[in-house]
Amino acid sequence: MITFELSCHNGHRFEGWFANRKTFDEQLAASQITCPLCNSTEIEKRLSAVSVYTSKNSPSLPSSSPTGPTAAGGGAPGGAPSAAGPGGPGEKGQVRSFYSALSEFVEKNFEDVGEKFAEQAIKMQKGEVEDRSIRGTSTEAEDELMKEEGVEFSKMALPKYDG
Repeated sequence: MITFELSCHNGHRFEGWFANRKTFDEQLAASQITCPLCNSTEIEKRLSAVSVYTSKNSPSLPSSSPTGPTAAGGGAPGGAPSAAGPGGPGEKGQVRSFYSALSEFVEKNFEDVGEKFAEQAIKMQKGEVEDRSIRGTSTEAEDELMKEEGVEFSKMALPKYDG
């Protein structure tokens, strides 16, 4: 099961649940997805935020990776200045490459616990379950609860790139 954040051409935002990406693509192409507010079938997928909790033993991105995260802002991913400059022709591809590598890294190295993210993160914080790197989703109320419990976590949008 996969959940996508969606919106219609009128700007209404809503969630859609699908068996997999292929099912979503097929239903979208057949105009079978409709906005629950206005019944529009002009639908697009939006970026979704994911929560991550990093265990103390979590692997990190290799520092030699050209698509690794930069410690300070500006320039291209990996800290190298962009030859094309901000907004230049090469920057969009570099940004896409960075997010593609980040998304792949998180998928490969973080266990997907889905909607049980907050529950698992709090249990790890309390030492009730094994400490490990997890990813999933959490509500604003769960985020507040995790903050109260002293859980360190990050929320980020991880786009899916096909190819």
